[in-house]
Amino acid sequence: MNQRKSKWTVLVFAMGTILTLGACKKKVAPPSPPPPPAPPAPTASLTVSPTVVERGQSATLTWDTRNATDIIVDSIGSVPPSGSESVMPTESTTYHLTAKGPGGSETATARITVNAPPPPPAETPKPNLEELFSKNIKNIFFDFDKYDIRTDQQQAVQYDAKFLSEYPSLSFMIEGHCDERGSIEYNLALGDKRANRVKQALVESGVNSDRITTVTYGKERPFCSEQNEECWQENRQGHLVHQK
Repeated sequence: MNQRKSKWTVLVFAMGTILTLGACKKKVAPPSPPPPPAPPAPTASLTVSPTVVERGQSATLTWDTRNATDIIVDSIGSVPPSGSESVMPTESTTYHLTAKGPGGSETATARITVNAPPPPPAETPKPNLEELFSKNIKNIFFDFDKYDIRTDQQQAVQYDAKFLSEYPSLSFMIEGHCDERGSIEYNLALGDKRANRVKQALVESGVNSDRITTVTYGKERPFCSEQNEECWQENRQGHLVHQK
């Protein structure tokens, strides 16, 4: 009887141990799923062509972005992910592009150099009529004791007439001059003939006589004071003077 009881005791103990061990064993939780991958960071590039222009010329901005949803370019505004745009800056400028997306933001720059035109040349003041007259008019020279227009002076007369026809508002005086040889009275008369002969030649070439006055100085106002033929020749002339 005791032996049977012992067997039942061992059996009950064994079953209790098995149940206890089964109850202590826990279920293992399944592994957590991996986190989703981070969104890729944006990429951006910006170029300009040409990089150097003259003021008033245009250039082309070109850009390309990836993984961006919001793209802005200076002075243009929002733009598509890729494209190009013509720009015409008035001064050297650095353009900025900003590309934003779920993965962050990226920037790119491009610089264009604008060459300013050189300053306009300073205006040369136009010569007034008196300066033009002095620069262009030729005096008429005579032989000793003569008042006819020499052959070699005909071209000077025609040159004067052409210039005077281009400036019809010019009035002028013809002075008759002589060298120092001969009396005062004689040279005054000769100077008068020379002044009037030059006037006649100009009138015959188309210059209005109302624009012309004459005066004789004879030998009283020499241009040269030396006593030689070269100096005397300089003093024998019809001298044209601008009158205001």
